Amino acid sequence: MKIEIQPDVRDTAARLGADVPYALKALAGQLLDDPDMGRPSGHHGILTVTVDGDMFDDCPDLSVGYIREPDRIEIRLLKALPSSEGSTDVPDQGQEQGQGEDWPDPAAAAVTEREVTDAWRRITRWLQNNAPDSYAALRTGASPNAISALEQDLGILIPGEIRALWSLAAGDDGVNGWGWGCLPLSETLMTLDAVTATYRLQMDAQADEDTLNAGRPEEERITMWKASWIPVVSHSSADKTSGWYLDAESGFLGRWSRYNMAPGDELDTLVTYLEEAADMLEAPALATRDKPGLIGGALVWRNALTPSLREQWQPLIS
Repeated sequence: MKIEIQPDVRDTAARLGADVPYALKALAGQLLDDPDMGRPSGHHGILTVTVDGDMFDDCPDLSVGYIREPDRIEIRLLKALPSSEGSTDVPDQGQEQGQGEDWPDPAAAAVTEREVTDAWRRITRWLQNNAPDSYAALRTGASPNAISALEQDLGILIPGEIRALWSLAAGDDGVNGWGWGCLPLSETLMTLDAVTATYRLQMDAQADEDTLNAGRPEEERITMWKASWIPVVSHSSADKTSGWYLDAESGFLGRWSRYNMAPGDELDTLVTYLEEAADMLEAPALATRDKPGLIGGALVWRNALTPSLREQWQPLIS
């Protein structure tokens, strides 16, 4: 059995108190002896356990989240708790079910994941029946291990709604060399490789900006990217210079661009974004943000058309 601690967890531990890293190391030893000592949290596959800070000199009470796999344990979450909440004794019923955390409620998370699944299946069912070229461009779903590997690689926690979506389709390769995707504006669901590359690029850009921010007044500092922003949708399969991210903290989508443009306002949750796309396909006469149509066997949204393609485009009729 191997135990791993995410880099951001180590950083958090160092900030919380001088003895927190030692407390975390002690907990790691306990987990090696009893990997299933934690209780379910609101995250997929995450168990949570509390640490009594009174056992150490400079350590608050802690809540620790970890995953348990057959050959390894990975500690992914760490936060300080009010002293009245932390205890290695029997927790109250709310803590036992993860309700004492500010992590997602399991029941609410399950509903969100089901809504994402239902909306995506409505989209793909329509594509299969009406736009076979676009349907064929969708990749198969990613395995839980592949998504967990991305989490580990980037040091972030993937929200359940993105996990649900990626488990159904791990990207869209676009159609006919144009890169047309099946989402409004003919944008594409990003592949996991593209997510990784974009996230790293944006984080590097923000690191450069933070160097400049150090010499700026607080009100003039610029935030181009946050660690909680996970890229999900790109302009096209051939153009990943802009798209939509999901803020893992707020649960809302926002617009990003690599053209030195500030991120756009938050638009929707992933659920409402996908549900609206499905609604526009099923009832195109009611579509507002964009209008769906076909070029041959490909779904092409009106706002992605170039003048040379307008004559080929056939708008959908309810």
